[in-house]
Amino acid sequence: MSAKSKPYPAEDEKTARYAKALGHPARIFILRFLDKQCACFAGNIVEQLPIAASTVSQHLNELKDAGLIQGEVNPPTIKYCINRPNWEEAKVLFGDLFGHEPAAAKSATDTEKCCL
Repeated sequence: MSAKSKPYPAEDEKTARYAKALGHPARIFILRFLDKQCACFAGNIVEQLPIAASTVSQHLNELKDAGLIQGEVNPPTIKYCINRPNWEEAKVLFGDLFGHEPAAAKSATDTEKCCL
């Protein structure tokens, strides 16, 4: 295998990038919060979380870098919203990763069989 070839497809790279962005509960909260908005949220997300403004900013940057949210900075206002195409893509990629059957639908015996 050459140094340039990768053993995994581009979809796996995207899934990993989205997963990394989802790797903190504050980011999950931000995504859920923004997903409930009818339009871009122009308020202060810091008011929604009990953490420092600089920390919220870091989480927003991570989500934006992953492409899960988009933002517009027009001081003094900053607008954030879900990046709908990427959000839908992430749902599909995670659905493919975990299978389309929810984990709760599997019986305990299915899980036990796996471990024997």
